[in-house]
Amino acid sequence: MGDTLKKATFAGGCFWCMVKPFDKYEGVVSVMSGYTGGTMENPTYEEVCSNQTGHYEAIQITYNPDIIPYETLLHIFWMQIDPTDKGGQFYDRGKSYETAIFYHDEEQRMAAEKSKAKLQQSGRFAAPIVTPIFPASVFYKAEEYHQQYYEKNPNHYNAYHVGSGRAAFINKHWGDVK
Repeated sequence: MGDTLKKATFAGGCFWCMVKPFDKYEGVVSVMSGYTGGTMENPTYEEVCSNQTGHYEAIQITYNPDIIPYETLLHIFWMQIDPTDKGGQFYDRGKSYETAIFYHDEEQRMAAEKSKAKLQQSGRFAAPIVTPIFPASVFYKAEEYHQQYYEKNPNHYNAYHVGSGRAAFINKHWGDVK
């Protein structure tokens, strides 16, 4: 089984809110919070949030494609974000909170492009889908206190998920997906 594991990398605004939706699926081995897409090596949370590193807050998923296909991960990703917002996500603004898909191979790139086009054509959103699709680059693991934040700090996580506007947006566009 170890040879069949793959990685998927997504930026969807605050990484705290991106881990839980993937964690519950069979075939997802792990979900790590971190930073990618920028130029600074081994950035800290504070450096990334300063918008000086070029990095996005992101998650990297290790998954078994024989159990959960990449296309399913893409669908879950789209249901967690506002793909029409170029400036960040919900209350979090700036480069580090923008959305992106980082593909690890040509198959992922093609699947990401296809899913983005399908979402645009669906009419679910009135504005254009602006989430870019980039080749994956170095992924830096975030500080330990950011890992599995929703489990370590459930009250703060839940308040943030609702207070940021993310929960209401998801419910409006996708229904109650939790």
